[in-house]
Amino acid sequence: MKISEISVRRPVLATVMSLLIVLIGLVAYDRLSVREYPNIDEPTVSVVTVYQGASPDILETEVTTIIEDSLSGIEGIKTITSQSRQEQSQISIVFKMERNADDAAAEVRDRVGRVRANLPFDIEEPVIAKVEADASPILYMSFSSDQHSSEEVTDYVDRYVTDQLEMIDGVAEA
Repeated sequence: MKISEISVRRPVLATVMSLLIVLIGLVAYDRLSVREYPNIDEPTVSVVTVYQGASPDILETEVTTIIEDSLSGIEGIKTITSQSRQEQSQISIVFKMERNADDAAAEVRDRVGRVRANLPFDIEEPVIAKVEADASPILYMSFSSDQHSSEEVTDYVDRYVTDQLEMIDGVAEA
């Protein structure tokens, strides 16, 4: 017997089977987990400032706090986090999803430019960059030598190796 013949002869059985299939589908849909989330990156801008020879305390008071105070008035900020390390200050600004990342970076550049005169004269120019979530390093390389000091190895890598690595297709930054 075919299912169509059974459904014609016993309509109640056909209705119950249809309802059972719908019920199983609803339960399965409710328990179905979503594994593929959309690729949503919050607009994030980073400000990195280098001050040669400065301790973290000096960086905190003379650089990080001044820049943070200037940036805090920007519209659409979700969070501001900062780190002051030996010779380096890093400020990360996360904006709300509605904010355009390019506009946010331009406004951060403008605000940092306004307070540049209030920062110490010896600091390097603050580097302002949009941060991409998937822009984490893929490869770490270390160099060492038994015959040369770490300063000499660093100097060699800066002069010769970095440029060669950046010329390779697909390498964004070394």
